[in-house]
Parts: sequence; C-alpha cells; structure tokens
Amino acid sequence: MGARETISNWHTLDGDAVLGAFGVRPGLGLDARTVADRQRTFGKNRLPEPPPVAAWRLFASQFQDVLVLVLLGATALSALLGEVGDAVTIFAIVIMNAVLGYLQESRAERALAALKALSAPLARVVRDGRLRRLAAEELVPGDVVDVEAGDRLPADIRLLAATALEVEESALTGESVPVSKHCAPLQDVHLGPADQRNMAFMGTVVTRGRATGVVVATGLDSQMGRIASLLAEAKSEETPLERRLAGLSKILVTAVLGVCVAVVVAAVLRGEPLYRMFLTGVSLGVAAIPEGLPAIVTVALALGVQRMARRRAIVRRLPAVEALGCVTAVCSDKTGRSVYLNSPSVLAA
Repeated sequence: MGARETISNWHTLDGDAVLGAFGVRPGLGLDARTVADRQRTFGKNRLPEPPPVAAWRLFASQFQDVLVLVLLGATALSALLGEVGDAVTIFAIVIMNAVLGYLQESRAERALAALKALSAPLARVVRDGRLRRLAAEELVPGDVVDVEAGDRLPADIRLLAATALEVEESALTGESVPVSKHCAPLQDVHLGPADQRNMAFMGTVVTRGRATGVVVATGLDSQMGRIASLLAEAKSEETPLERRLAGLSKILVTAVLGVCVAVVVAAVLRGEPLYRMFLTGVSLGVAAIPEGLPAIVTVALALGVQRMARRRAIVRRLPAVEALGCVTAVCSDKTGRSVYLNSPSVLAA
C-alpha cells in the first residue's frame, strides 16, 4: 500500500482482499516497524484542532470591542487634559471588563480541554500477535481491532467478523435507530456511508454485539475527518449582542463627535478662544461616553454564565449567553441531536 494511498470502495472488497491491501494477517496484526512507518506516513489518528490561544492573546482579544477602544481613547484624552482621576477610573473599568472576560473564557477552555482528555477513546488492537489496549490516536491503517457493545469506534473500519452487531450512527448520518452490520462485500460502488453495512465509522457507537475489523482510514481520511475539514472552513458570526454593541458604539461616537464639534464651532463663532473651546469639547466628549456600559454588560453576562454552569453547561464566550435569549424557534429531527437555531451565533458557545 503506497504512501497515503486511499481506496473509497472498501465496502466492495471481501475481507481477504482488504487484509491483503494492508499486508496484514488478522491473528498477528501489524508489527512495530510497520506501525512506526505508517504513523510517519498517516500521522496520528486524531482530528486536527486549532492551536491553543496564548494567554496574552486571549487577554488582548478583550480589547477588540469598539466601545472599549473608545474608552481607551477617552482615558488617554483625560490624562492629557490633566483629569487624572477620570483617567484612572475609566482605565480601571476597562481592565476589570477585560479581566472578567479573560477569566471566563480561559476557565471554559480549561473545562473543555479536561472533558476532551476524559473522553479520549481507547481501542483493543492486535499487534505482534497480542491483543493490546491502546489510545485510539495510535491506530494506523491496517490495524486489526476488536469492538463490542458500548465502544465508540476509534477509526473507519471494514468489518471482518461480526456477531449480532448493531451500531448507532446518528453522529454521522442523523439516524438515531441502530443499524445492523455484516461482513459480506457489497456490489454498489457508489453507496453512501449510511448504506455501507459492512463498514463502521469513527465516532459511532456499538450498541449491541461484537466484531473484528481492519482500520481502513484514520484522522482526516475518515468520514468524520472530512466533516471536520468542512467545519474548519466555516466562519464564526457575531452574536446579536455584539452586533448591537458595535452599532451602539458607532452611534455614540458619531453623536458625541457631532455635539462636541457643534459646541466648539458655535463657541468660536461667538469669539471664544479656539484652544480653550477645543479643551472644552474634548472634556465634553469624555464625559458623554458611558464608561460603565462595558463593565455592566460583562458582569450581567458573567452572572448568566454562572447560572448556566450550575446547570452543567459550559459557555466558551460570554456573548453566547445572550444569544441563547434571542432564539425563538428550535427545530430538531427525530434524533434530537441535529438542532437548527434561528440564531447561528449560539453555536459559538
């Protein structure tokens, strides 16, 4: 089998042909040298994840909101005008807002990482003639694995032997009813995953029976990997709250600048000194900006996150809590898993 060679019609081959393609015997499995070679070729059997965000980047992201940037500008102007007390107050509010957001998002990231570590699947693999229990990420194409009721499939597998095997494939196909599996080859080359009854796919769950199979695809080459690749290309959307705050920020900045310019121009036309009226206009602009708004919004969202946490729900981003309140319709198919919301931003949670 050549480097990264893939065959899309494993379901049409009989068991001996599949084993021959990988150069493996079911009773012996792969040897250590072959495993090492294939791990270098195919990589780890895991779906790629975005690199963890550095702490400083996560903290810096809290300052990307337009209103927060306006407040930082107001802090600088207050300091230039000698209003040290106002500058310190506004800056303290901005920092408190950033710290609250950072603490919540970092806590959610740690909780998600812990859950992923706990859910990392194991696999029973035949190697060098011995049945071993290994981390699923160590699997390579050609590995012979055993599965039984309660197991989550660690990779895409062509079944070699099955006894009363049923697999729940809703994570892949949306069908909640377990599907019975067999080992006989199928004739139709163009069958979709839902109809490939002699295959078992990564992420699905064995609900009944037991089976032995050979791994034919791992990582991004698996059916789940293809879905993960599509998801990685999806762009995140702003939540309704983020859109409203951005709009409010623009309105506030426009209105404040307009009023300040009007006051300065009117005063200068009446004969007031330009420099003094400029300082007056800047002071008026600083005073008109609601520096407490970001902190109030952040505290309110943080309280919502805490309430969700008491109900065992992890929210990664604070604004996603508010997005849940914008949902007016929830549509679900019979599996209860494929949920479509009228606010796509909720998925950011």
